Amino acid sequence: MSSQIMPTETELRSNRADDAQALEEDARLRNDIRLLGRILGDTVRDQEGADVFDLVERIRQTSIRFHRDEDRLARRELETILDSMSISETVRIVRAFSYFSHLANIAEDHNNIRQMRARSAKNGIRAGMLAETLAHAQAKGFGAADLRKFFATSLVSPVLTAHPTEVRRKSTMDREMEVAALLDRRERVQFTPEESEANDEQLRREVLTLWQTNMLRRTKLTVLDEVANGLAFYDYTLLREVPRLLCALEDRLDGGEEAAGELASFLRMGSWIGGDRDGNPFVTAEVMRGTLRLQSSRILQFYLEELHALGAELSIAAHLADISEELRVLAERSPDTSPHRSGEPYRLAVSGVYARLTATAQRLEVEISRKPVGAAAAYSSAAELKADLDVLDRSLISNNARVIARGRLRLLRRAVDCFGFHLARLDIRQNSAVHERTVAELVDAAIPGMSYLALGEEARISLLTSELRSARPLTSSFVKYSDETLGELAVFRAAAEAHAKFGADVIPQSIISMCKGVSDMLEVAVLLKEVGLINPSGRSAINIVPLFETIEDLQASSAIMDRMLSLHDYRRLVDSRGAVQEVMLGYSDSNKDGGFVTSGWELYKAEIGLVEVFERHHVRLRLFHGRGGSVGRGGGPSYDAIIAQPGGAVNGQIRITEQGEIISSKYSNAEVGRNNLEILAAATLEASLLHPRQSAPKREYLVAMDQLSALAFKAYRGLVYETEGFVDYFWSSTVINEIATLNIGSRPASRKKTRAIEDLRAIPWVFSWAQCRLMLPGWYGFGSAVETWIAEHPEQGMAFLKELYREWPFFRMLLSNMDMVLAKSSIAIASRYAELVPDEALREKIFGRIRREWHSSIEALLDIMGQERLLQGNPLLERSVRHRFPYLDPLNHVQVELLREHRAQNPDEQILRGIQLTINGISAGLRNTG
Repeated sequence: MSSQIMPTETELRSNRADDAQALEEDARLRNDIRLLGRILGDTVRDQEGADVFDLVERIRQTSIRFHRDEDRLARRELETILDSMSISETVRIVRAFSYFSHLANIAEDHNNIRQMRARSAKNGIRAGMLAETLAHAQAKGFGAADLRKFFATSLVSPVLTAHPTEVRRKSTMDREMEVAALLDRRERVQFTPEESEANDEQLRREVLTLWQTNMLRRTKLTVLDEVANGLAFYDYTLLREVPRLLCALEDRLDGGEEAAGELASFLRMGSWIGGDRDGNPFVTAEVMRGTLRLQSSRILQFYLEELHALGAELSIAAHLADISEELRVLAERSPDTSPHRSGEPYRLAVSGVYARLTATAQRLEVEISRKPVGAAAAYSSAAELKADLDVLDRSLISNNARVIARGRLRLLRRAVDCFGFHLARLDIRQNSAVHERTVAELVDAAIPGMSYLALGEEARISLLTSELRSARPLTSSFVKYSDETLGELAVFRAAAEAHAKFGADVIPQSIISMCKGVSDMLEVAVLLKEVGLINPSGRSAINIVPLFETIEDLQASSAIMDRMLSLHDYRRLVDSRGAVQEVMLGYSDSNKDGGFVTSGWELYKAEIGLVEVFERHHVRLRLFHGRGGSVGRGGGPSYDAIIAQPGGAVNGQIRITEQGEIISSKYSNAEVGRNNLEILAAATLEASLLHPRQSAPKREYLVAMDQLSALAFKAYRGLVYETEGFVDYFWSSTVINEIATLNIGSRPASRKKTRAIEDLRAIPWVFSWAQCRLMLPGWYGFGSAVETWIAEHPEQGMAFLKELYREWPFFRMLLSNMDMVLAKSSIAIASRYAELVPDEALREKIFGRIRREWHSSIEALLDIMGQERLLQGNPLLERSVRHRFPYLDPLNHVQVELLREHRAQNPDEQILRGIQLTINGISAGLRNTG
């Protein structure tokens, strides 16, 4: 008798139904792509002529034939076509294929939303979503009161950053969003024939506008441009969806009743845009003030718009409905003297709130387009505004109008609670070396004969803790300081001003990049004390957050924090902040430093060590994960990443950076944005409550991972930092030089003016490897590590690694992300870029090593995961990647040829523009590249 377990008839029917649904979804996606592709083709024909359209079609069909049949003849034919084009034709072709990638992304996003809705309609909940996690928690015995208590001390904070990996202009994104809205309308609305024709025409109009819009920015972004771009996502999604999510969660916990009171607003938006000074000389004190004004202006404008709409809705007459005494008093205070509202107390109350809010805008010196209805006193805080709105809420509820209170008013009250007058919590960040130089200058001027930089670490700690206790200022108006020191002090003073103006939530964190020791944190404490954000009695108005980035710093992080929390003077500051200490972990630089495997493992080990240290000191740990979009910079599914954290590392509080193109992919669509916010909240809840501490990995897992990491580290460092000529190979075989010509951010690509890998920022490092389709930071070293480890541990062998993958979420996530990265890579395309290296011996030496490691990594990955091909376990993504290759490969081929021409000093300006367009198109086709 066979021991194989056979599926039941019910399971077979279920599987067939699932397969049928998948086929139907795939067919609908293809139909959307064909529709948009057909409209784009018509646009190209109309705008560029039949010859260009025919050329695009020849390239497209030849590339598809090559990929479908692996026809070498087709590949040679494709290369012949592409090599024979003029520069002018090349630019047109690149634009066509780039826009196709953008339109295909829209269709895929629309299909994902369609599937999300279908699952929600079928099950009432969506996999991985908050409702499902709440159901799991309640099944494990956590009642509504327990969950409310959990959220009362929780913090889930996505932090938007301006890291430059979004290659699209806002003008382009706006048009793409219109296309997405039109696709959505086709699905949701039953059109008449006339309406269907109008929708088709509008789609054509949007695609034509796209074609005639500059794909590339002509000028470099300023920091305030970046701020404005970031604020757009509040309009698209966040202003409405954050309050809606919290209200929906409150309803689910209360069963629609509000007797238990309001749920804590644990979801808080953060931002680095306009506050991140690390390596960006353009973020000054004045720019930071401008950032806060823009943020405040946007949220106050939103409140005023909502109050205007609320006033129109609350037309309740006094003789038809009772009101509370406090509502009557609020209405009587209103400066609104219109006779039309004399018998409408709610409208009078709202107009009074409106008047006070416009006065508040004047107090805060922010611009708004709305005019007051009369003179009124400004609010001193957002809590005062919330209190007035609560008066309306209580009056409606007490007079049997709860259903009205649960509408716009409820969402507005929640928005005020979430966003205050500052909109997003702005972090300030600077490199530890800058803080060190600033403090050194202040100390040396204040203490004659002192040389701070000559002091050892212990002497520095002693001096700095003494300064924290001293009421004497370090600065003097009689000393002439350097521009750098004056600039740093100006930023800290501007932060103190912002606290006084907007409240303490406006700038809650000061982050220290490249934090390497205790003195790095104490230096920031001294600077904060100098501007009054820390006082000598040990109270702090701001969190001091170390950012551990390199492999060495991650390994030292636990010891550093153990020492910090043991220092009486620092511990007083932590206790004044509610005994919560935030620690930021850097995924990007640790990857560039040690490779994908070692970076992931050292981050995991650092978290284990930090959890132990913080528990011993009875301080709550809040981890801030500096993740990028690409896997090489810590990217990948947020839910899986949070669930894979070691026990105790989440503990109800988490902050995560959202960067570059990931911001637009997650938050430009309201429904997708809401889903992503729910994912963060659900994963935080599950990791905190549903994963008991005893689920820590077995010791033999940790030992094996240590060994694999050491082997992968050796392979990665051996290639990147120890191979002679590797720097030359990298700068020759990638678009690193040309990326710097894109106007996609305000920050320089390197920290110093050198070609060294150490000084290069992680973003252009990862971005460059993605463009040439190698994605090297996302996998290099894994194959040789597995091969060597198995040879050294034959008694455990592959079976043990398969067990690791099956039983350990961390290892499973590591391999899953690698699976996706390798699926998007192409060694054949990468070989074309290697040909750009003029030194043939160097090219063969380095690319030969990369090719061998690529093959061995794929082989090891498939064996451990039990797959026959990459992405076998993720068919939707597999099809997406497979469908994209025929449109990506021509862009890569053209990019190589244009790079060759550009580096041969061809003066034609179209060549650089063509390279920039290919960067845009390839980035769009790969999606998470930065």
